[in-house]
Amino acid sequence: MAWDFETDPEYQKKLDWVQEFVENEVEPLTQIGVGMGGVKSKTYQKAVRPLQAKVKEMGLWACHLTPDLGGQGYGQVKLALLNEKLGRVGLAPVVFGCQAPDTGNAEIIAHYGTKEQKDKYLWPLLNNEITSAFSMSEPTGGSDPLFFKTRAELHGDEWVINGEKWFSTGARNAEVLVVYAVTDPDHKDPYKRMSMFLVPKKTPGVEILRNVGVGGMGGGNEGYVRYTNAKVPFDAMLGPRGAAFELGQVRLGGGRVHHAMRTVGQCQKALDLMCQRAVSRSTRDGRLGDYQMVQEQIADSYIQLQQFRLMVLHVAWLIDKHKDYKKVRKDIAAVKVAMPKVYHDIAANALHIHGALGVSNEMPFMGMVTSSFVMGIADGPTEVHKITVAKQLLKDFRPDNDLFPSYHLPKVRERARQKHADLVEELKAEWANRARSIDAL
Repeated sequence: MAWDFETDPEYQKKLDWVQEFVENEVEPLTQIGVGMGGVKSKTYQKAVRPLQAKVKEMGLWACHLTPDLGGQGYGQVKLALLNEKLGRVGLAPVVFGCQAPDTGNAEIIAHYGTKEQKDKYLWPLLNNEITSAFSMSEPTGGSDPLFFKTRAELHGDEWVINGEKWFSTGARNAEVLVVYAVTDPDHKDPYKRMSMFLVPKKTPGVEILRNVGVGGMGGGNEGYVRYTNAKVPFDAMLGPRGAAFELGQVRLGGGRVHHAMRTVGQCQKALDLMCQRAVSRSTRDGRLGDYQMVQEQIADSYIQLQQFRLMVLHVAWLIDKHKDYKKVRKDIAAVKVAMPKVYHDIAANALHIHGALGVSNEMPFMGMVTSSFVMGIADGPTEVHKITVAKQLLKDFRPDNDLFPSYHLPKVRERARQKHADLVEELKAEWANRARSIDAL
């Protein structure tokens, strides 16, 4: 039996280095918008590449990957502890070679791609020489594949793609788009109607209508993409025909957990800022931290964070144990459900305690609150994951299942009456034996 809450001392040293490095060298670059121009921009080359080199020297580059792909082969528990540090700063995952959506896209290319696809896309993605986009959701169907309208039809030795995709994360600077498209609309299994394709963004017929921002901001990183007779070779299909849903679940399962890991870091950052504000800001009656209502918000935030962090680490441990996302489906869904509320509550508390400063762009809280709503929608809405949790739990229960007798009250009562009768008989026998012993004297 293994049950431990301590981090290996050698790994803790690495985590301490990561925290100092992210705070002192990475976060300042985030404040001035480094990275928005893409990996080939001069600013990126000058500012980010040297930091990536330091990460590689420390043996912390792309730790989610196996050694044969240039990573460290860290399990999910180690990744959880690392991502807590990286999650505090938006640019940090890029500096450490584990940024979304490239990590998930690279994962499915590594698992299902041909040699040619790996040579063309996988290795450049892993080296951060190019970036990618995940082009799945649609304006009229969200992320529900049963309502997808984008089609890919085989004409000779080419696939011709037509349709629109919504919230294609990373499309602005991507070199390749991982596209879901319906190839077999009449298949009896609706989840086998779609296939996945690797589509270069420069393909004629691929048009980014606009880059959508979130939170009331202007242009952002969520591409609204239209495909009009976009032709790709026959071998542009990624994985088997009709397997897009299966590939997507492999990709999204890990992505949801990694989002949760990084959210722990964001929540910890908000809590730290909240506590710093509470001991620094004074009023006529004392510090903010001396007020019980402020203390309540801090205590509630700490408790929520600890509960969520342990939940995330437990799911990471389960994935390491089973090596199968399907076996941990319920727990991943539960983390996905918990994440937006915890994130929102802690960020909102921090915002409120900072007063007018909290709603300004001087502090990160407005962005955090917005991101909490994004986390409740991205990779599947909260309601869908609640359904998954409930279904996974209920499948082990049956109305006639004697493994759970406490839920069958008539049986329980009958057994209680029998126990009582047996006890009475035992007592009668005991008193009879005592009476005989007394008579014998």
